[in-house]
Amino acid sequence: MKVLQPHNWPRPKGYSNGIEATGRQIFVAGQIGWDETETIVSDDFADQFEQVLRNTLMVLHEAGAGPEHVVRMTGYITDRQAYLDAAPRLAAIWKALMGKNYPAMAFVIVAGLVEERAQVEIETTAVVGR
Repeated sequence: MKVLQPHNWPRPKGYSNGIEATGRQIFVAGQIGWDETETIVSDDFADQFEQVLRNTLMVLHEAGAGPEHVVRMTGYITDRQAYLDAAPRLAAIWKALMGKNYPAMAFVIVAGLVEERAQVEIETTAVVGR
C-alpha cells in the first residue's frame, strides 16, 4: 500500500488523500454501532464509533485481514457537532483499534440512518497484498 500525497499539499490529519494498493479486495458493508445481537451499544457518539470499528475489524478478520489492510472508508454521520465534540475520544479509539493506518476517508452528514438510534455508519474497503 502506498499513500498518495501531492508534494506541495499539507499532510491531512487523520486520513490520506489517496491510497494505491494491489491485491485481494475486501468490501465491508456499512457497519453501525450495534453488537452481535443487533442492539445499539450506547447513545454516545464515541461509543457507537468504537463499536463500528470493532464490527468492521470482525468482518475483516473473516477474510484474514486487519486494520493495516484498510484503504478506504466512507462514513455517514447524523450530527456534525456530536462528531466534532467527540473528536479527542475518536482519535484515541482510532489509535487503539486501527493503529497508524490512515486510509482515504470521507464523512458525510445525513438526515438519518436506517436504524433510528444509529449516529454513525461506515463502509470500508480493504486490500490484502499478494
